[in-house]
Amino acid sequence: MRARNVALYAADKGNRYRLHVDRADGRQLGTLLLLAARSPRSLVYLPLRSNPDVPDVGLDGEHPLDLVLVPRARQFRPAHWKRLRTRITTANAPRELRTASVPENDLTRDIADDRPSSGDRCMLRQHLFAETLFLTGASGAFREAARHVFALAAEGPPLAADYYGHDYHAGICNYHHCSNLYNGEELPDGWRQVHMAFHPTWAR
Repeated sequence: MRARNVALYAADKGNRYRLHVDRADGRQLGTLLLLAARSPRSLVYLPLRSNPDVPDVGLDGEHPLDLVLVPRARQFRPAHWKRLRTRITTANAPRELRTASVPENDLTRDIADDRPSSGDRCMLRQHLFAETLFLTGASGAFREAARHVFALAAEGPPLAADYYGHDYHAGICNYHHCSNLYNGEELPDGWRQVHMAFHPTWAR
């Protein structure tokens, strides 16, 4: 299933990325984060650049990005991404369809045992290359990111229903419901905050 209601933007100037999700595809993104947490050899690719733009959101000076989730154990180098992406997206590339699932208790699992205790290793590391944002980290960091995304997808719809039509602030915090991927963390030099906002379904 393609996540058409997930959008990721970067500004030419500024200190953050913007990630927008609706309820259904926000839950799908959260599940993919949990998959990255459970599968250290995986590489999760979300081709978001071709998705429809989020309506009523100011995008001046911004451009869409793809997203790749890479477990730290995978030791994937972003410099290899262009060649791999070409292999993945070639029309006649061999494909084997599979399904994947994650246990329901993954979201409530205590991450203390699999998350480093301090420093930027306890967060998802960032690399921007070839119009793609790479998020790399330990399983606990992916699991914690999933918690943020699931909360956004769950709490956004009732707020959207309450605010819709009379208290909407385009381009700021849609329907007054947003959060940051790195909550309360001091980011290393060169990193950007990933600001996440809920938006009702905009693509079918």
